[in-house]
Parts: sequence; C-alpha cells; structure tokens
Amino acid sequence: MAKKAEKYLVIVESPAKAKTIGKYLGPAYQVKACMGHLRDLPKSKLGVDVENDFEPNYRPIKGKEDIIRDLKQAAKESDAVYLATDPDREGEAISWHLKQLLDLPEDKTFRVTFNEITRKVVTESIRQPRDIDQDLVDAQQARRILDRIVGYELSPLLWKKIRRGLSAGRVQSVAMRLVADREKEIADFVPQEYWTLDALLKNDQGARFKAHYYGRGGKKYEPSSQQEVDDIRAQLQDTPFAVSNVKRTDKRRSPSPPFTTSTMQQEASRKLNMSPRRTMSIAQQLYEGVDIEGEGTVGLITYMRTDSLRLSDEAVAAARSFAGARYGQDYLPAAPRQFKAKAGAQDAHEAIRPSNVELTPESIKKDLTSEQFRLYKLIWSRFLASQMAAAVYDSVGIEVTSAGYVFKASRSEVKFPGFLAVYEEGRDEDGGELQTRLPNLQEGEPLTKAATKPEQKFTQPPTRYTEATLIRALEEKGIGRPSTYAPTITTIMNREYVVKDGKYLHTTPLGEVVTGLMKDKFHDIVDYDFTADMESRLDKVESGEENWKKVLRDFYQDFSQEMNQAEKDLDGTRIKVPDEVSDEVCDVCGRQMVVKSGRFGRFLACPGFPECTFTKPLVIEMPGKCPKCGSRLLKKTSRNGYTYYGCEHNGDKLGRACDFMTWDVPVKETCPECGQTMFKKSGRGFKKPFCINEACPAFVPEEKRGGYRKKKTEEAKAEDQAAPAQETAPAEEAAEKAPAKKRTAKKAAGEKKTAGKKPAAKKTAKAGEAKPAAKKTAAKKTKKAPEETPGEPEETP
Repeated sequence: MAKKAEKYLVIVESPAKAKTIGKYLGPAYQVKACMGHLRDLPKSKLGVDVENDFEPNYRPIKGKEDIIRDLKQAAKESDAVYLATDPDREGEAISWHLKQLLDLPEDKTFRVTFNEITRKVVTESIRQPRDIDQDLVDAQQARRILDRIVGYELSPLLWKKIRRGLSAGRVQSVAMRLVADREKEIADFVPQEYWTLDALLKNDQGARFKAHYYGRGGKKYEPSSQQEVDDIRAQLQDTPFAVSNVKRTDKRRSPSPPFTTSTMQQEASRKLNMSPRRTMSIAQQLYEGVDIEGEGTVGLITYMRTDSLRLSDEAVAAARSFAGARYGQDYLPAAPRQFKAKAGAQDAHEAIRPSNVELTPESIKKDLTSEQFRLYKLIWSRFLASQMAAAVYDSVGIEVTSAGYVFKASRSEVKFPGFLAVYEEGRDEDGGELQTRLPNLQEGEPLTKAATKPEQKFTQPPTRYTEATLIRALEEKGIGRPSTYAPTITTIMNREYVVKDGKYLHTTPLGEVVTGLMKDKFHDIVDYDFTADMESRLDKVESGEENWKKVLRDFYQDFSQEMNQAEKDLDGTRIKVPDEVSDEVCDVCGRQMVVKSGRFGRFLACPGFPECTFTKPLVIEMPGKCPKCGSRLLKKTSRNGYTYYGCEHNGDKLGRACDFMTWDVPVKETCPECGQTMFKKSGRGFKKPFCINEACPAFVPEEKRGGYRKKKTEEAKAEDQAAPAQETAPAEEAAEKAPAKKRTAKKAAGEKKTAGKKPAAKKTAKAGEAKPAAKKTAAKKTKKAPEETPGEPEETP
C-alpha cells in the first residue's frame, strides 16, 4: 500500500504574505492567512481580573468566526502546523493565541519566522523550526494589559470631567505632552536681539567674497545692539583688511547607517512627505511580496519593525560587490562597515535593507506603484550607501583681520563623492544660506573693503515638532518601540489632541486641557523617565529577566491610588475646553471665528451662536496671491471632503466676492515673466510649477500641465472645437463630468450613511461659496487597501 502523502499547514497574518510564501513551498504545504489577531481582550469591558493577579480574559474576536473555523479544519487535516507570523512580540503573541485557540497539540505545532520573505530564507526557516518563545509572549501580554488598564480606567474619567469620546493612553499621553511642552516653550520664549556684520571684500585681482564678523582677540562675540555694531564699523572705517590665516584641509564624511523603523519613518517624512502610518503600510507591502516580471512574487525588503543596525555578512558582501562593479573599487572602504546599535536597542532583527541588492529600483519600477518605488528606492539607496566609501570635501577656511577684529569665511566643495553618488540624508530644517566661492587667497595678502553690512536679528523660539522630529524625540527618550511610533501619532491626531498645520504639529485647546489634567493628577503616566523605565522593564520581560505579572503589580499599585485621589479631587467638577480662536472673521457679523469639531471633523463657526449661525470649512492660508484680485489664497475642504484652493473672498457676503478657485496647488515661486503666483499639480512627489496667466508668454495650457486627464473621443474633440470658448470654474466642470461616479466610489469605499446635514457645508452654501466636486481619481484614492500593522495600539473603551 502506498504511503499517504503528508500535508502541512502554514499560518501567516495576511493574504499577500500567504501568496508569496505559498509560491516558495511545495504542493504539500497549504498557506493560510489568519488576518492578524483572532483572540483578544473583549471590547465591552476591562477583560483583566486585577483581583486575581491580572488574569486576562481572552475571547475570540467577533466577526472572525469563519476564519477560526477554516483554520481549525485545515489544522485537523494537517500532519504539522507551522505558525509563521511576524518575527516580533506581536507576531509571537499571535502564534501563541493561534495555538491556544485552535487546540494545536504540542508535537505537531512549530514556530518559524522570516526576516525576509525570499525563497532561500523561507525554505531554510521551515527546515529549522522552534518552539514559541513564552518570554516574548509575556512581554506582549504585559504591554497589552498595561495599555488596557490605562485606557479603560482613565478614559471614563475624561468622559465625565471633560467630554465624551476622549481617550487616554500610556504612550500617547507622553507623546501629547511632548507636543504640549514644545508649545509652552514657544509661548514663553522671549526673543533676544543680536546683530550680524558682514564685510564685502576683494583682493588685488578684483575677486569679491563675503566674510562674517567673528570677534576679537580670538574670542567669539555676538554684538547685541546697533550701538556696538556702529562702534565696530567706525573702527574699521580707515583700517586696512588683510588675510591673517588660511587653512586648507580634506574633510571626510561617513555615510549614515542603514534604516531602522524610526529612521525610515523620519526620512520618508522628510523626503517623500509620507506619514509614518503610510510609510509602514507601504513597507509592509514590500516585505510581504510584490509580483516582479521574470521573478514572480518577491519580498523586496527585510522585516520593517526593527531598532537594529546589524547587517548579515552575506548582505554586506553583496552590497560591496555591487557598489564595486557599478562605481569602481575607489568607492569601497578598505573593510566592511559595521554600525553599533544605540544603548537599549532590542537588536532582534537586521536593519531594514533590500532582500536582493541586485534588484535595483529602476529595474523593477514598472512593477511597483509610485509609493512602493519611492520607498524602495530610499531603502535600497540608504543600504548601498552605508557600505560605500566616505565622501571627501576640499575645505578652505580663512581669517581676515582689521583693527584687531576677526572676520571668517569658509567654503567646502566635494572632492570625491563616495557614498554621495548614491544617497544623501535629508534634514529636518533648511541648512542655511549657500556658501559663496572663495578666491585663492594667501596668508598676509591685503584686501580692500567694499562695504560692511550690518543686520539686526532676533533669536527664534524652538521649532514645532513634525512627525519626523516627534518620532526622533520619542526614540531618544526611550518612549515606545518600533511598532508603536506610527499608531501613537495617528491616535493623538485622530482624537484631535494634536493637529497638523502644514508639516508642523501643535496641540489643540482640547489637547492642552487633557495634558494639563494628566500632568496634574497622573504625573507618572506622562513622566518621560517613568515611561522609558517601563519600556526597559518590558524588554527585561522579553529577555526572561523579569516576571510580567510583577511589572503589572508594581504599576497598578501606584496607578490605582492616583485614580482614587483624582476621583475625589474632581468630584462635581467639569473642565471646560476653551474655543480655539482662528484668524478668520465671520462673513455675517464680523466676529472672530472659532474652531469647532463635529461628526465630519473640524470647521469654523461664529462664536455668536445662536444669534449668528454662520459656519464655513476650516481653511489654511497658502503662499502667493489670488491671480484675479490679489487677495489671500486659502486651502479649503468641500462638503464632500475634497481639497481645493480659492480666493479668501470666494463666496464673500460683504461685497468683495471673487470666484477664483482651482484644484492646482499655489507655490511660493512667482512667474519670472508676469510676476503672478505659480501653481503645480497636486499629489505626492515633485511637480513642476506653471503659470496660469493666459496673457503671459510663459502661460502653460491645461493639457500640458501634467496630472491625470481622461482621453477624449474624436466626437468630444470635435464638439470642443465647435463650441464657443468660455471659462468654467473647476467646481462646475468637475460636477458636470462625474457627480454620480463620485457617489458610487464613496459607497464602494465603505462610507456609511449618516443622518443630518453637515453644518459647515450647509452654512457655507448659504454664503454662496461654490464647492468643487471631486475628480474621479480623487474618489478612487479614498479607498485604501487594508493595512496590516500589528503594532501595539493603546486602548480606549
């Protein structure tokens, strides 16, 4: 009798991952997706028995019954089950829950992990399974229960004392405090006056350059008043200038290390304008696999939740071989580069890198979406550059003296690009003014002063956080872990504790009130050191150095006392959230409008309600001026949630009405021919600005501006040629093209019908403000692919 063929079941989180792995394993392996957690704490109650040593009450997640039933049947029919969820705490916990929920016997259950999803790694991992790491599971359970306790016990207090629907979380509260503390620093900042003094000089050959005032007697000094500057200028009036020192050196600049989760999110925010959450979603797609022509489904990058800078010897050798072949041996350092992870890093996985450096971004561009290509190129370039030679700069610094005062000038030019041939790290802020070329000067050479240029300046307050700099601050303070940065920032923005103005984050009055309450009554929760210490203790649970139940007991003892005291202190108290006053004036009564929140988001409302009921969408001032009347240009949101740009007097009731509106984005640049504000097409990535002034020689017609344009039929082209020329507002044109299509797209995206009308849209309509309908592509963009982000979300009831 023939031996029965063995069958094996492999369980992963997502269908995309299942598809990729399924192609690498033989027909004996069935790969199924569990779609994340199948068992969790119940949503309707705390689900943790604090009286019984924090025993969790796990329950199957509602709505996943069919998945559970299917996996149970498949496991029953298999000779072995491989739990192949992600290689982190969350993935380990999902595997543990699967084993418990599916009643998998010990002798047929195996745990496997893939740092990268390639044929070689998948097949090797399947041949080398291990047991579930209970320490990893316990670390995840401890974090989950901590966040559940904080969320489910603190949030009801916020509901009673401030407003219903609020939430508090262990990590999100600290992130909120960081933003709130920065706002306070800015508000408390007192500018200090200082002056700069530049000397415009030239040598005997007439070569001109600029030198900056440094000080006197070898000591740096910054003038603090005009009187001091005038005194210096008076002494320089009849005193000759001469070169006192010339220093030429070769400066070396080493490449940045490969990406960790944090640095990838920061750089994607700076260079690609991607939010941390979007970055992680695209990275997940690259990790799980993309169909590449000629290669099949390929996992393009290694696991994207990591704080490690470690690289495998095989990956380093591949990078050096590729760089040497493409750029030459001069572009390789003498020995492979190794990077040391910062103190406290878990170092569980490699740094983020391409699975195969030979798959260059350009070679697979046609198989990737725009976002996938841009992020893959960023990861690929950073990794390759990390194993290349340092860049060498020819640096020249000179000192010029006159009347005992010292002026300095410097210039650096790239002598050998090294890793810069591939990649250069972005900056959070502009790097200052560009250096001017210096003439070839010799020590002792006399100079002629052409002029001195004083300038009054004031010290500037600290810059508000961006998403990138907030992630960096959280990481530097040891708050959160790679899987928590993106969901933490998303949570505080969704709750409207923090809003994004341009690229900068600032707290709302609601966020300030909640943070103030937390600092007053729950100091430990928002204390930076306490939160960082808790992360350290969770790491010790993961390494087996500490018991997870003890961590919970130690935390809850103090937390419960703070809760009881806060309930007593706030008994009968209701905290009022002040309105956020805007710069906009009510079109009807002239009052300063305030920002309100409704079921459809934030909007502007007149504070004179109920006497005045005027409302309008929240707007943001844009660079440039209205091409029709010269007024401000505002970024607006239509009643359907789509962004457009228009004159501030669009729909004005006070007799200053201007009908200018557009889908295109105004930019800082003005047209060199006519001086009017230029525009660019909306969307991610660089878009070339263009002039929309039809009377200007540099005018760019609509069909040459780029962006999506549906091809017209020959009949439509003929109608266009026959029809008289006329101006059509973007709103009207879009409404004529596809109002029904837009509604269909919204339904397809899963939007729910809601009772009632939008207050902002209704009142704005009364004010006569036209609202552009959505483009067909805009509706399509609202339908996002489901994300699998197995981070560690903070709990809300």
